[in-house]
Amino acid sequence: MRKFVFLFSLVLSGLIASSFIPAEEEFKGNVRWYTFEEAVEANKKVKKKFMVDIYTDWCGWCKRMDANTFEKEDISAYLNDNFYPVKLDAEMKADVLFKGHTFNFIPNAGRRGVHTLAYSLLDGKMSYPSIVFLDEKVDRIMVSKGYKGPEDFMKELKFTSEEHYKETNLATYKAKAR
Repeated sequence: MRKFVFLFSLVLSGLIASSFIPAEEEFKGNVRWYTFEEAVEANKKVKKKFMVDIYTDWCGWCKRMDANTFEKEDISAYLNDNFYPVKLDAEMKADVLFKGHTFNFIPNAGRRGVHTLAYSLLDGKMSYPSIVFLDEKVDRIMVSKGYKGPEDFMKELKFTSEEHYKETNLATYKAKAR
């Protein structure tokens, strides 16, 4: 009986302790998704490029890209190794402090409102899904709009991470890449 009480209290204390540990990711799957703030903070220690997935909850193509592209093993591994993958809800309500500026939600912009960080990253050309690639200094490299299948998206990841954008444009790179 004493062993049972000890084991029960050990298991119970483990469950209680684990309930106070914050969830590492908001999104399920193989990609280690960061919030924008987490990625900027992590980049202070280990420099990487950023891959920002700008989406909305109602976007069917965004959900399809989550399931069919981001969750492929080679894509998720490449993202985790070479980028800070960020999920940015274009309609989120929370403020984001970045480079001394507070980005916030504007409820009367568009039909459902818009977050000014998403608006800024996309130069006001709101389309979902949109992927924004940023360099290690958090400066924009390029914007890629629309759904991408795994093969096409991997080319964009390599184009960005291997810095081919410094030598050629994406269309030329994709035509030559295998």
